[in-house]
Amino acid sequence: MLLGARAAGEPWNAADRQLLADFARQAGIAIHAVRLTAALQQARTQLVTAREEERRRLRRDLHDGLGPILGSLALEADIARDLVRTDPQRAEALMREIMTQAQTAVQDIRRLVYALRPPALDDLGLVPALAALTKANQASGVEFVVEAPVDLPPLPAALEVATYRIVQEAITNVVRHAQAQHCLIQLVLSSRPDQAGLWITIADDGRGIPENRRTGVGLTSMRERAIELGGSCSFAPGPACGTRIEVWLPRA
Repeated sequence: MLLGARAAGEPWNAADRQLLADFARQAGIAIHAVRLTAALQQARTQLVTAREEERRRLRRDLHDGLGPILGSLALEADIARDLVRTDPQRAEALMREIMTQAQTAVQDIRRLVYALRPPALDDLGLVPALAALTKANQASGVEFVVEAPVDLPPLPAALEVATYRIVQEAITNVVRHAQAQHCLIQLVLSSRPDQAGLWITIADDGRGIPENRRTGVGLTSMRERAIELGGSCSFAPGPACGTRIEVWLPRA
């Protein structure tokens, strides 16, 4: 904003300064609103793109995976029915093939369901599901501890899935790269008006993230999951060593 005096050498008086300060304040709010609108539009575009990519993946898996298997099952079952009387041995062999293909189809369905929402969240709940996740990684030699409120209330489905996936990715990174002995996973539900939501902290005592290391797919995925819900995700060295990940997910 370029300003000039009304006349050469005429100084700014108090009223002029107050008027300009008010105008600059309003202009700043307007500029900030435009930037927020652009950022919101970009976030919406990313969400739509991610959703369509997920739909494309599901369509491909259903069409190229389950579709042919189910079609083959129907065809072989029809053939086996015709062979029951004329060639029982061949019919029995076909039935064994049908059973094998049916088991494969069931595994594919479970994989697709798990990709949409981990069954453990519905079967166990968020905190027990995270505990089961850490227990499954005990063989790595890392001691995982999950701390969460005993009376953690039910959370929105999207928040639960994001929390589970973020912690899952963090555990994978700790096991593969951190060379840590201990890892603490904390869940804290905040009711502060400006930061109401779930705080997730994952801290390990490993070697930490090298300064010149490029952000990998795992860390990027964690940050994107938080941003998709309007939250935030940060990575920093621990107080003494290791890595500290802090994630905030708004509850609403």
